Amino acid sequence: MTTHRVAVIGAGPAGMATALSVRQAGHDVVLLERYPRARPAGNILNLWPPPIKALGLLGVDVTDLGAPCHSEFRTAAGRTRASIDLPAEVVRDYGGGFIGLLRPALYERLLAALPSGVLRVNCPVRTVEQDENGISLTLADGEVLEADVVVGADGIDSLVRRTLWGESPKREHHLHIFGGYTFDATAERGLCVVSHDRTVQGSWTSIRHQGRDGFQWWVLTAHDAAAEFTGDLHATATALAAGFADPLPRLIAATPPENLQRWVLRDRKPLKQWSRGRATLVGDAAHPTSPYAAYGAGMAIEDGYFLGRRLAGVDLSDFAAVRRALEAFEAPRKPHTARQSQQAWLLGKVFHHAPRPLRALRDLVLDHTPLLQKVLGESSPGEILEQLDEIDRAERALGRAG
Repeated sequence: MTTHRVAVIGAGPAGMATALSVRQAGHDVVLLERYPRARPAGNILNLWPPPIKALGLLGVDVTDLGAPCHSEFRTAAGRTRASIDLPAEVVRDYGGGFIGLLRPALYERLLAALPSGVLRVNCPVRTVEQDENGISLTLADGEVLEADVVVGADGIDSLVRRTLWGESPKREHHLHIFGGYTFDATAERGLCVVSHDRTVQGSWTSIRHQGRDGFQWWVLTAHDAAAEFTGDLHATATALAAGFADPLPRLIAATPPENLQRWVLRDRKPLKQWSRGRATLVGDAAHPTSPYAAYGAGMAIEDGYFLGRRLAGVDLSDFAAVRRALEAFEAPRKPHTARQSQQAWLLGKVFHHAPRPLRALRDLVLDHTPLLQKVLGESSPGEILEQLDEIDRAERALGRAG
């Protein structure tokens, strides 16, 4: 039997950020990964300023992590519908409105920041049991770990979530996405362009990866989640992007097959409560979010950062103190993450599941009114600035706790 103050299950961005923040808070932490190594589940990725700021404060090297980008929403023909405009100082401090990168690069930087001995691989957890005095984790090989706090960072199929709150169905979006990246094409740099025709989203951004400039892209359309996909990934992506403005078709044409993936979009409805007793949830375990939000990994990093800050100065043997800290952690996170998750769900409905007679009306409204600018172009900067302010407040509180 091994004892740790905090046990984190799952070594994705949420779990690694949690381990780093908890360690900075002065607590012993172990990070349990079921697979032989911490590995990304996808390739393309975007990060907004708040998670970039959190990563830097956690000791992660964010230098040249990704390509600075300014985001615009356009029609398939290339006409701008909305623009996400952040204050100049935010763009200056965090390398653009957001950065485009590849997911393996984020994992490499997080792993490099983890202290030796924190990460344990090949450690699938079978059961989680708790009482007011502590938590016992039973691993697949029979080893028992004891902890004062357990954090479920174990994804959309989270064991910790099921243990705390029972089974809940996944919410199928009935959408699928094809995405890839290339270093063998040219286009305007510094942009993220999110475009729609009547039924398809086609998008692309600049990326930086290990000092190389490139581009990532994705195309997204309706698909019955119960139906097996048997088509060719590259041919399907090419067909979906055929009606979109340059450079999207060229970027897809320049993408080698090994740089291309497909995945289906699904989430779960937001939980009313994340924490129970000495256990809580972060990342997709708490709020699985469709890629439509372009914020899943970012919110996961933020969760881990804020949880560690809330545990600073807390006596983890004190059940009441732990409960207060976990409640204080989740209270501001739930509305923020639920808004992102629900907005992603709604946008998928609006752009890909609108009845045929309403599509022309929808596009008329988006093309000739400021609706999209207000819903996305103005609300997104507000959310970003709010999270940056929350991080500043957390750092001031950490200084007081230290």
